[in-house]
This record gives sequence, C-alpha cells and structure tokens, in this order.
Amino acid sequence: MRDIFKALSDKTRRDILEMLKDEKLTASEIAVQFDMSQASVSQHLKILKFNDLIYAERKGKYIYYHLNLSVFEEAINWIIKFKN
Repeated sequence: MRDIFKALSDKTRRDILEMLKDEKLTASEIAVQFDMSQASVSQHLKILKFNDLIYAERKGKYIYYHLNLSVFEEAINWIIKFKN
C-alpha cells in the first residue's frame, strides 16, 4: 500500500480525488479549481499517481487523470480488519 495514508493526509490531494470521482480531468482542468500554479497541482498529481490512487491516460495531446478504485478498496478492506 506504499504510503497512501500520507498521500491522503493533504487536503488539496483529497480535494483532487473528490473532483476525479465523477469524471476524468486534465491537470489544467484541475488547476483552475485551486489558487495555485499548474506546476503545484502537477506535484500533487505525481504523489497521487506514485501511490497508485490515480491513473494517467493520454488522449491526443492531453493527459486525463482518473481514480484507481482498486487501491481504495484495498485500503478499506485493511481498515475493516480492525473493526472487531
């Protein structure tokens, strides 16, 4: 599970994941929602991608980002083990 909890600890990254839950977006489309440079958003995307929380898919000259739900399922299953 690499370090997904550290990746999730940042509010901006959690906000990005929320945005990606409904649709695939480019870094530019994500950046306009925040008061930060596209380079800063790209750093957040890099961390999310490194931890397998998102996929990057190239379509023409654009890269679209979307959620990798299998990693979320793995984390949830791990957390559920502590329920009892």
